[in-house]
Amino acid sequence: MNGFCERIVTFIHQKVTGPEKIRLLLTPLFAGFFFCLIFFVIGASFFMDRFLGFPEFIPKAYGRAVSLPFFIIGASLWVWSVWRFLRAKGTPVPVNPPPKLVTDGPYVYSRNPMLTGVFLFLAGIGILYGSVFLTFIATPVFVFVSILEFRYIEEPELEKRFGKAYAEYRARTPIIVPRVRRK
Repeated sequence: MNGFCERIVTFIHQKVTGPEKIRLLLTPLFAGFFFCLIFFVIGASFFMDRFLGFPEFIPKAYGRAVSLPFFIIGASLWVWSVWRFLRAKGTPVPVNPPPKLVTDGPYVYSRNPMLTGVFLFLAGIGILYGSVFLTFIATPVFVFVSILEFRYIEEPELEKRFGKAYAEYRARTPIIVPRVRRK
């Protein structure tokens, strides 16, 4: 597994530091893959709920009320994070990131607030529809797999690209769950 991750890190690093034309071509492919993955997780979860005979775990009226904060916080965090990347002249896509390390805005509190927003949004969809599988199985598995990908692929590439600056940022900033107070 270690050699496999290293090859992916090397591939991404080559693309990130390579010609802009290649980055611009790969950006929609990587973004499309990510959104297809999200839609697959949601669709597969609804299928699994029916297949396994799971009932809705929350009545629709309550589901709307309980899911609303998840949607608002998740979408806000996601959009704020993307906006910080765009403002730094990059995209949230790993092969076309900003040329400088983004450590302001929501990145003061979490190394990957964008994914935190996605996780909250997924949980909100699960709650809204009363999906046992999406809320209690698929979203936690998606969080776990995303953290592994971030730790073993994105972070080594970031450290390769930004060196000591990223190592210091990583030491003071939590990976997903935001720290409300700064040290």
